[in-house]
Amino acid sequence: MCYNYSLTVFPTREDYKAILKKGDTFQKKFLINSFELKKMPVITNKDPGYFQFYYWGLIPFWIKKLDDSEKIRIKTMNARSETIFDKPSFKNSIRSKRCLIPADGFYEWRFIFGKNYPYYIRLKNHKIFSFAGIWDSWKNPINKNIVYSYSIITCKSNKLLSKIHNKKKRMPVILTKEHERIWLKEELKDEEIKNCFIPYSDEKMEAYTISRLITSREK
Repeated sequence: MCYNYSLTVFPTREDYKAILKKGDTFQKKFLINSFELKKMPVITNKDPGYFQFYYWGLIPFWIKKLDDSEKIRIKTMNARSETIFDKPSFKNSIRSKRCLIPADGFYEWRFIFGKNYPYYIRLKNHKIFSFAGIWDSWKNPINKNIVYSYSIITCKSNKLLSKIHNKKKRMPVILTKEHERIWLKEELKDEEIKNCFIPYSDEKMEAYTISRLITSREK
């Protein structure tokens, strides 16, 4: 699964046709950990001309209690492509609330002889790419604030990620440029969405080992 990624440079107009809204700022991140519950930039199908800053860990609109919202967001960092149309937390968003999640790399852990070793994975051209994501808006019942959040979709791994993420053999859905355009369309049939759930070409990706001190949380 994907719980850590990086965005060390802000996307340019060459990467996307979106811009920052007035007053918004961006700080580069070498390690974005899902459990830190930080806001990160996304591009939604509802407002594709601007970057939005949403929380990682999707809170479905139908959640009623604050305690339940805090519990469920820990379980919705990722959404499995195979079950996303059926899960109550995701089935509304996948059909109507999709987003691009910019990144320039991500981290996975390889299990060898009882220990986990971290790898950093990126595109060979070192360019920014997009995870396929879904989002939702939820109203806090206490302070009435609207909370916007997202989840990264995962699929079966390609050959490279199967060697690295060798316990679960999963990887985030990385969209091609063609699929990025499709993903933000307002109206899509289920089959059109499913056609985007393919493992990214391992021939266009590279990976290398990094220090186990990158995070104290074992994967």
